Amino acid sequence: MTEDNEKDKEINDPSESPEAAEKISEAMQAVEDFDLNLLLDIPLEITVELGRAKIQIQELLDLGPGSTISLSKLEGEPVDILANDKLIAKGEVVLQNKKYGIRITEITSRMNRIKGLS
Repeated sequence: MTEDNEKDKEINDPSESPEAAEKISEAMQAVEDFDLNLLLDIPLEITVELGRAKIQIQELLDLGPGSTISLSKLEGEPVDILANDKLIAKGEVVLQNKKYGIRITEITSRMNRIKGLS
């Protein structure tokens, strides 16, 4: 058996010894940690969606300073928080030190986030 085949057998059959299983576990953890560290510096665009509206082109052309657009969400209703256009959480708008912010009230389940990737 070649050296590569022995390594493959060791990885594919950890039941042979607890030491082999531990080595595999450590190797997998190192790979997971390494991969995660690569992703930590990737910038994400975070968007908070207050609501949506459908208007006709004429209404759009009539907009000017002071115009208002009625949104689909009601006051106090949770806003959507998106990362790269994928829903990740819901929250409520807060005012702190004269700046708007979002208090996260609900994190989207991991399964729903995964489904949103497709």
